[in-house]
Amino acid sequence: MAGERCEVATRARIRAVEAAEALRVAKRASDGYEAAAAEATERGNPRTIRAAKEEAQRNFRTGNRAAPNAEAVEAAARDWLREINRINTELRDATATIARERAAANAVGATIEQLSLEADAARIGADTAEAACTAARIAVAECDERQGADAGPAATVPPTVLQEEGLEAETLAVAIETGATPRIFRMLRGDPAATAAIVDALAADEPDQAPHWAQLVAELLDAIVADAIDAGALGFPADDPFWGPFNRSQSRDIVRALGSLGYRFDGRGGWVDDRVPSQRDLSMALGYAGLDPIRVRHWPDEAASRELLSEVRVATDEYVAGNAGELTLGEMVSMLGRRADALADLWNQWGRIRPLLLQDA
Repeated sequence: MAGERCEVATRARIRAVEAAEALRVAKRASDGYEAAAAEATERGNPRTIRAAKEEAQRNFRTGNRAAPNAEAVEAAARDWLREINRINTELRDATATIARERAAANAVGATIEQLSLEADAARIGADTAEAACTAARIAVAECDERQGADAGPAATVPPTVLQEEGLEAETLAVAIETGATPRIFRMLRGDPAATAAIVDALAADEPDQAPHWAQLVAELLDAIVADAIDAGALGFPADDPFWGPFNRSQSRDIVRALGSLGYRFDGRGGWVDDRVPSQRDLSMALGYAGLDPIRVRHWPDEAASRELLSEVRVATDEYVAGNAGELTLGEMVSMLGRRADALADLWNQWGRIRPLLLQDA
């Protein structure tokens, strides 16, 4: 059932993308026709035409006064006539262009409303189908977890701690509070042994599929890190001359503001595409974050700005615990959004994967 529903969801999303693209193409075409009509309207503007004809008349009078003989006068008259004919031809062309482009824009405009309705319907249908797909995968994951329950408990922290925290306490949040290190935390911190354990478990029956699973697990970790960066889930050095005066929330606001200006953290201590902000950019980012730039007493120079994120870390543990504390399939798909689309094979095995990720070895 999950396979069937997810196949339907895939086809529905393809139709939604196609419908949205058809609408974008129609809108671009309509905009192009309108722009061409506006340009032609400007060329055929009566004031523009009158000004061009008056300029031609002035040139004729100037040439006529300076003409040394009758032949020169006739030449000036012929130049004037050619210019008038050119202006009149341009006016006719502009008038024809206006009519043609507006007719084309009206024809496309008549289809845009229908295409818009179709795009909305396709999008809603795709969202509904994807929700059904996710629900079916959750059911499969729950069945897989029940089936594997005989393998032993996979709790991240001792049951007594969970009981003390209450049944509603989220597993990863409790792990952070108690200092536990579930496998997902170790994987996000770059522990190769933790990642290898997941890959080995997934490829146990088909060893030749190990590279495939390794790639998917790496993509999952990359997606979580990228999502955490986008959300501004970062940790900052307290002793840094620039970051020190700000608390964590303020520093995160500054990074988000820098991102809106095109200066983004690459997750590895540097800037994406090596785009480094200037002092002016940093000052603007503080303003966007609602902070007074006067608080910064020592602005970093170019070299220091390049290293401004060198000790900033991605707080993936905190981010995952806060947004997918139980690592359920629904939580993961909701957290990752469109980044989850490429991980369908992992989600289909999530009932096996989730207990392994929550294990505290």
